[in-house]
Amino acid sequence: MAKRGSYAKGVAKREEILTSALDVIAREGFRKASVREIADAVGLSQAGLLHYFGSKEQLFVEIMRKRDEVDTEHFDLDSSHYNPMREGYLRVIRHNSEVPGVVELFSRLAVEASDVEHPAHEYFLQRSALIRELFTKSIAEEQEAGRVTDKVDAEVLARILQAVSDGMQLQWLLDRDVDMAATVDALFTLLGAAPANTAASAPAGETSTADS
Repeated sequence: MAKRGSYAKGVAKREEILTSALDVIAREGFRKASVREIADAVGLSQAGLLHYFGSKEQLFVEIMRKRDEVDTEHFDLDSSHYNPMREGYLRVIRHNSEVPGVVELFSRLAVEASDVEHPAHEYFLQRSALIRELFTKSIAEEQEAGRVTDKVDAEVLARILQAVSDGMQLQWLLDRDVDMAATVDALFTLLGAAPANTAASAPAGETSTADS
């Protein structure tokens, strides 16, 4: 029982660290969010903090996993239907513009993860596969219904959507005037489906007539 209780406390502390780390990075930015600052936020020494993750690199990978978990819960990213998936994805992109530190961390890790020995390598492979699977399924469904072009294979379109989304993050980090969500939404529109039915996507005073 003691071991089980100790394990549960360890899991709870780990979750507290990740939640706090996301908040610190979102508030202070990636470059200012040192391991020391994250440790201070949860009342641990740097060594005590890394005890839960093994290394700074693994800590950052787990922060990204936590970010994905939070986004999935808050923005309904697990829908396999096209319009809900589209709307949820655009909401995430809009939210990302409010947390530049998290976007910078993601982009830096994505580059470093090209090294197969990097702790983030498997995370990005798995994450990319899950996103493409979701996109491919919903796009194929729309293609069968004749609402999205079938001139390009659904899986290829899914890869294009993912590539544009990742690329827009890099452009936005260089120029904060770039509207990431509007650009990605324009690509969805080019595919042929109805515009996303979200309040944030419609100009003030207007209502969307998109089909749900």
